Formats: sequence, C-alpha cells, structure tokens
Amino acid sequence: MEVAISNRIYKQASAYAQQQGVNLTAVIENFLVRYIGRSKAAAEQSVPDVVLSLLGAGEPVADDDLNAREAYQEYLEEKYK
Repeated sequence: MEVAISNRIYKQASAYAQQQGVNLTAVIENFLVRYIGRSKAAAEQSVPDVVLSLLGAGEPVADDDLNAREAYQEYLEEKYK
C-alpha cells in the first residue's frame, strides 16, 4: 500500500518520530487509530441528556409561526392586560 504526502509533512513527521524514539510508521498508525476512534465515537455519540431534557419545554407553537413571534406577542398581550 502506498500513501503520498508532501515532503514538508514527511520531514516534520519524521523528526517528530525520531524525537519520540519510534519509527514513522508507528506515529502514523497511532494517529490514524486515534482519529478513526474519535470520529467513530463522535458519530455514535447520542444527544446529551441535558438537551433531551429541554425538548418539549414550553408551549407548542403553530407550524406556520417558525420564530414563535405570534405566540410571544400573544403572551405579552395576555401578560400586560
């Protein structure tokens, strides 16, 4: 298998590998394992409980009142009668 990277990136990665005392292949494999794991975890992550707890909060608004302006106007009119 062959992967092409820029010469600049190769030199930087090679220097990093040498500083860490490992070969370049190990550095690349470690990065890919971490990247794939992080991407997979992000894809599998569900909606946080705090967000789920907010769903359905408040009064429902009409489908044609997307910004709830009419509902808010009615609320203010009722409040300041």
